[in-house]
Amino acid sequence: MTEAAESADDSGHGPAGRRPGTPCWASLMAHSVSAAQAFYGELFGWEFRPGPDRLRPYARAVLDGRDVAGIGRLPADLPLPVAWTPYLASADVDRTAETVRRCGGTIGVGPLETGGAGRLAIGSDPSGAVFGLWRAPARRDTDAGGAPGTPVWHELHTFETASVAKFYTSLFGYEAERRDPQSGPPADHVTLSLAGRPVAALHGAGADLPRDRGSYWLTYFAVADADASLARLTALGGRVLAPPHDTAHGRVATAADPQGARFALLATAR
Repeated sequence: MTEAAESADDSGHGPAGRRPGTPCWASLMAHSVSAAQAFYGELFGWEFRPGPDRLRPYARAVLDGRDVAGIGRLPADLPLPVAWTPYLASADVDRTAETVRRCGGTIGVGPLETGGAGRLAIGSDPSGAVFGLWRAPARRDTDAGGAPGTPVWHELHTFETASVAKFYTSLFGYEAERRDPQSGPPADHVTLSLAGRPVAALHGAGADLPRDRGSYWLTYFAVADADASLARLTALGGRVLAPPHDTAHGRVATAADPQGARFALLATAR
């Protein structure tokens, strides 16, 4: 991963102070909303409130009085895996959705109003990875400043980055920077930035990409202690997919919840 992004000042051009293209929300689509609430509530200390009527059954995860994520039920007729989905801020969801289609992506849900929570759409990029678009009400504030229990970074895992990088840069005008390791063979890793500030990354996994899953976005959640959080996670029925390891940005581990949704834990280096 690369350095996690901080909120960017967009001078009023995007929803809730977010520059268009900045990840602004993370939502889990699960088979059982109540089971997901029980797991993540214990893991991250989240409390829950009802979400918009239009999206129910849907719950808003709340931490220290701020909305930090959402959990909804995966429709039985959609052949999609249980997964965390990042939402990208858009000043005009309908217009961005049309751009998604023109650039080779698809829109599966919306655009639609969510009953006071803004306008959204859900689509997929040309590699099949699912993401959302959201224009939140101007009063909405979901930035918890990278506190433990909040989503702090998003990284697309795909077969190769060249074609999908072109899609996302066409969509939001990202600056795409390929970063290779200081030693060892080149890595297929691209950082997406807005106004010089990293906001997300693309990782070409090649043959390591799970064949039964395809391309997917991985959401990183901040924790105070990655090892302690993993111990709690396994006690709650989750699985460790990649054990903790130290990086320049902190200690990272990858896991799955009891319903199979993948996510990462990041204990920031101090």
